[in-house]
Amino acid sequence: MTTASVSSRQTNSSALTGLPSRRATVRDWVGLAILMVPVLLVSIDNTVLSFALPAISIELTPTANTLLWITDIYPLVLAGLLVAMGSLGDRIGRRRILLIGTFGFAAVSALASLAPSAEWLIAARAGLGFFGAMLMPATLSLIRTIFTDARQRTLAVAIWAASFSVGMSLGPVLGGLLLQNFSWRAVFFMAVPLLLPMLAGRWLLPESRNPNPGRVDLISVGLSLLTLVPLVLSIKTVAHEGLSALAVGSLVLGVAAGVAFVRRQLRSANPLLDMRLFAIKPFTVAIVANLLSFFSVVGFTFFEAQQLQLVLGYEPFTAGLLLVPAAVAAVIAGLGAVALVKRVPKRHAMSAGLLIAAMAYAVLIVAPEPIGVIALVVGSVVLSIGLGLAETVANDVIVASVPADRAGAAAGVSETAYELGTVLGFAVLGTIITTVYRNNVDLPAGLSAEQEQNARETLGGAVRVSESLSAGDASALLRSAATAFDSGVGVAAIIAMVVMIAAAVVVNRAMRPAR
Repeated sequence: MTTASVSSRQTNSSALTGLPSRRATVRDWVGLAILMVPVLLVSIDNTVLSFALPAISIELTPTANTLLWITDIYPLVLAGLLVAMGSLGDRIGRRRILLIGTFGFAAVSALASLAPSAEWLIAARAGLGFFGAMLMPATLSLIRTIFTDARQRTLAVAIWAASFSVGMSLGPVLGGLLLQNFSWRAVFFMAVPLLLPMLAGRWLLPESRNPNPGRVDLISVGLSLLTLVPLVLSIKTVAHEGLSALAVGSLVLGVAAGVAFVRRQLRSANPLLDMRLFAIKPFTVAIVANLLSFFSVVGFTFFEAQQLQLVLGYEPFTAGLLLVPAAVAAVIAGLGAVALVKRVPKRHAMSAGLLIAAMAYAVLIVAPEPIGVIALVVGSVVLSIGLGLAETVANDVIVASVPADRAGAAAGVSETAYELGTVLGFAVLGTIITTVYRNNVDLPAGLSAEQEQNARETLGGAVRVSESLSAGDASALLRSAATAFDSGVGVAAIIAMVVMIAAAVVVNRAMRPAR
């Protein structure tokens, strides 16, 4: 690439974003380090709770439905408020909402660690979702404000994306380590010391906001909640219970509220979410790429954790350590994207990342059954390389393609795509694996009705039932359960691979420059 073309690209970027291009200072890079703290925390929180659920079940004795709400309430509240909080940051200040979210998250985490009952813990998790929705859009929009030089912004976004990947991989490691040495309450309390560095954000981070914010439209906030929360609830209900009245009713409510939300935004002079952002093709394509990236990664995580622990017999801490190479690969790929986009168009880089992610599922498809640790580690590393590349470029496109005064709203949409991708990954791929498992597991004779239900419901249920059987029956049940589970993984891997390949083709074509 010639010097003139690089200069032209930077000039165009500055004109589009509305910010003068300048080189970042040491203070700016220290500010970026501060911004990584909430990113790490939120991403760790996405994965660490699953390791604490058995201990929570024993101490607080929740019902199965209550235990499900402990898990689900956080992403429901988070997804419902991301767009609203991103737009609120545009209005009252992105640094301000980041600091409010940070210290609110720490305070509620401390309350969660003291929970005397399951209901208390559900309320605390809802509070974490409320304050967590302030964090991620604010960090991404502040990066977009601080780093106006195109190359430096790409590097900063790469570090942001890498921190998210590292946090997701650290969650199982930290969860296993804490649970082997402390109560499950430590999983929540760890947020308090982790957030102490954010005290420096008051002085190191610049304040930025929309210079003409307009009033906060509470009706639009309510409609966004009525759109996203029922949609997420519908997907989760289908995943857990199949098609039911609750699932259909939630879907109808979400779609109706969504239509009303869009119509209100189009008529408003100061919309909560400027729908014109979606007319920016690179922005919309990058949002879709982010959604499908998380669809892919959480689907992989869903069966990888179970395969390592329940089939291959690794302890939680050891299983977490086996995921560390994937975190390292994500960091390397994200930073490598910075150099790559200097030489190739961003659409090619994003498409290449999605195709590499598809190869991770191909590794599982060709692996002999039962899928072993080598295939899982190799697959997770390949997936991390692909998504580290795709997500870094996609997020850079998102923050670079929108006007400066809409950075918070754009970041909120991006994070909503993450959450919806997460929900869809668990719901779609998780449901496929579970359905194939149920249809293929063979149960030994003589089980009670309750044992049959538990063993056929999940792989974990089969493992628990096997502990009460004779050696021969236990061995037969475990072999059948592992084979049935691997069959489900094979079907889900084929579907995920096809989705990733299709996404790569769509991204490459949709972002092709007009002739």
